[in-house]
Amino acid sequence: MIKFIVKLHPEIAIKSKSVRKRFTKVLENNIKIMMRRIDEHVKVRNNWDNLTVESHAQEPDVRGQLADALGRIPGIVLFNEVTEVEFTTLDDIYQQAQRLLAHEIAGKSFCVRCKRQGNHDFTSTDVERYVGGGLNQHVEGARVQLSRPEVTVKIEIKDQRAYIVTHAHRGMGGFPLPTQEDVLSLMSGGFDSGVASYQMIRKGARTHFLFFNLGGAAHEIGVKQASHYLWSQYSSTHKVKFITVDFEPVVAEILENIEDSQMGVVLKRMMMRAGSKVAQKLNIPALVTGESIGQVSSQTLANLSVIDRVTDTLILRPLIQYDKQDIIDIARAIGTSEMAEAMPEYCGVISRKPTVKAKLDVIEKQEQNFDFDILDTVVENATVIDVRDIDTAAKEEVKEAESVSQLPAGSVVVDIRSPEEEDANPLELDGVEVIHLPFFRLATKFGDLPQDKEYYLYCAKGVMSQLQALILHENGFKTVKVYRP
Repeated sequence: MIKFIVKLHPEIAIKSKSVRKRFTKVLENNIKIMMRRIDEHVKVRNNWDNLTVESHAQEPDVRGQLADALGRIPGIVLFNEVTEVEFTTLDDIYQQAQRLLAHEIAGKSFCVRCKRQGNHDFTSTDVERYVGGGLNQHVEGARVQLSRPEVTVKIEIKDQRAYIVTHAHRGMGGFPLPTQEDVLSLMSGGFDSGVASYQMIRKGARTHFLFFNLGGAAHEIGVKQASHYLWSQYSSTHKVKFITVDFEPVVAEILENIEDSQMGVVLKRMMMRAGSKVAQKLNIPALVTGESIGQVSSQTLANLSVIDRVTDTLILRPLIQYDKQDIIDIARAIGTSEMAEAMPEYCGVISRKPTVKAKLDVIEKQEQNFDFDILDTVVENATVIDVRDIDTAAKEEVKEAESVSQLPAGSVVVDIRSPEEEDANPLELDGVEVIHLPFFRLATKFGDLPQDKEYYLYCAKGVMSQLQALILHENGFKTVKVYRP
């Protein structure tokens, strides 16, 4: 039997009894949804201070699938895979601990930690001493070390059952979905917006996605894929919406009628106006952005203050004090960095000398030259789709970027991974020419290659190669496909 003991996030444990009961019930339901996609007969029990997940599935990969899914459910701070032992004496517990964990502690320092519930004629300390002493005596090279051991043997006892922890896993933490109100996240597909969306999902807010298309089918497809990934990985227990607003007419109006140095702030104010209108239509009380103080010119405190005054809708900025490297590190951890790196940039407006200390009266005077009917029109024409439909729609939109697993004779594979990835795991194919051209050089270097050959782009997951193939198609290079071994 596969069994996990799921621990609540500490902030759930300190809630009032009624709130804690509601949160744990929501978490229980979310775990059931995720687990039953893997094993329809799985059992989930709510034990007030923890939850248990049990599966009798025999397939060898089920354990890993269940653990992976539990690690992506908001509200779980950690979960332990355990072996359940019925005992009558402390020696029963020791014998099972030795059988299960001797290979883990051999040649290492260790300690035993026990948590106990119920009436027993021994204490938790008695368990730690007895099991620890036995392991120290009978496992070759193992030695007890109470301070900073290499391995901690964890045992939980409840009445006449002991649970020996064989694997400990970290969870997402945060609150279960959707114990907070809905939010609307402004997605650009870059590092910041993806991480900001993840942070709100982690805090239990059902997060919908809003994309302002500043030009380019590749950008929209990339943002859809990034949004679908975040939803499918971390919040697929609840459906959300993806909204696209065609912002090209707004950008054109800004370029024509707004003074150069003020364009960036005006563009952000227009986005907040439009986002607020969309949020009101969908009855969503807050917007989310990936802005961080001082990261770019529009994100100074003065400019953010002017931007915020354009709407009464609450604007949340979960990354406001994060350094860029912190954001990139989180993106790598949650799996969005590759998509962010491959995302084409559409700046919309580029000021030669953007203001870093916008003045409200100056901005409002500039906006008197703007035709707000254009903004109303693009919001009215916004497209709203179920996030679950993105995967199918994206595949249809990029069907011209054909994927193959078998390479025809005379083909050339272009390895577009970063130099570090390529060095760590070189791509070698018998009888096939492989050239290395990192994705960030494709735009300027691909045109130098002979155009009488077929090229197959390769990357680790296929996301970047599909996106880059579409960009090359848009630029007139039609002999580009994707290699997926």
